[in-house]
Amino acid sequence: METYSADKDFRLKKFAIYLSLAIGILIFVIKILAYFLTGSTAIFSDAAESVVHILATAMAVYSVLLSAKPPDEDHLYGHGNVEFFSAGIEGTLIIIAAIAIIYNAIKAMVFGTQPKVLDYGTFLIAAAGIINLVLGFYLIRKGKQTDSITLVADGHHVLTDSYTSLGIVFGLVIVMFTKLYILDPIIALIVASNIIITGYKLVRESISGLMHETDNEILEQIINKMNEIRREYWIDLHHLRFWKSANVIYIDFHLSIPHYFTIKEAHKEEDFIEEKLAEVLSRVDVRIHFDYCDEILCHYCEYKECKQRVYPHEKTLKWDKAKVLGGPVNK
Repeated sequence: METYSADKDFRLKKFAIYLSLAIGILIFVIKILAYFLTGSTAIFSDAAESVVHILATAMAVYSVLLSAKPPDEDHLYGHGNVEFFSAGIEGTLIIIAAIAIIYNAIKAMVFGTQPKVLDYGTFLIAAAGIINLVLGFYLIRKGKQTDSITLVADGHHVLTDSYTSLGIVFGLVIVMFTKLYILDPIIALIVASNIIITGYKLVRESISGLMHETDNEILEQIINKMNEIRREYWIDLHHLRFWKSANVIYIDFHLSIPHYFTIKEAHKEEDFIEEKLAEVLSRVDVRIHFDYCDEILCHYCEYKECKQRVYPHEKTLKWDKAKVLGGPVNK
């Protein structure tokens, strides 16, 4: 298994987000040129969305740099949660851009508009859409590789921008052939609706992360791994909690083990569990509260070598979601 490298991940994230910012500025220049050539409301909506993308990516650059800072006296768990703020701000800016697009589209429908030089403008928007399509998939792949919500959010934003541009190209081609200029602001309204949905999803994900909403996929991975590596003297696992900050997952739970285990032996168990959980979750920080067993827990203990058993083993506790999130076994 490849060894995790925080420095390598940071370099990948930094390169990807700087690349996104540079290409975002280039795309904006292309779109604003297309707008001045055509006067198209639909192209204006695309250019407005690119302005938001530049601002949001600048925020993403800041969050990537800040999240990489190690914990300090003021931030004992590090700075990773800034990525959730970044995603939330990006989503909010997207929604604001959509409102501006809707305003201009309605204005164009009321007062009328007739875009010009649509052939050159459409070609420029198509080029911008293709560039963004490649960039979006690249950012999402790198975001998942480095476990960065900022890169993933930025990638989805770029893909939305790409789909928007390609949709506008399709609509403008129809306008060129049919001369139905009313379709231009209608396309802008469709674009705005799609942008609002994307913005809402980003804001929702940001709130979810800041509120430490339970990620059931991660929970299932933890439970499955703990059952896979379970040792016969691990009697009861309960009060499991976890939360994510950037690409680190903090996990803590209670684990009942034989009362005669030494502190050194208990710490060996903790190190073993952290090592095994890191195989499926990359970066983890595990803290275990060890509970000592009493004679009642003999009923649930499978440890065959135990010399202090009082009662025979009768039942093995099933470590499912309800059990590990709940309290200790009822005695």
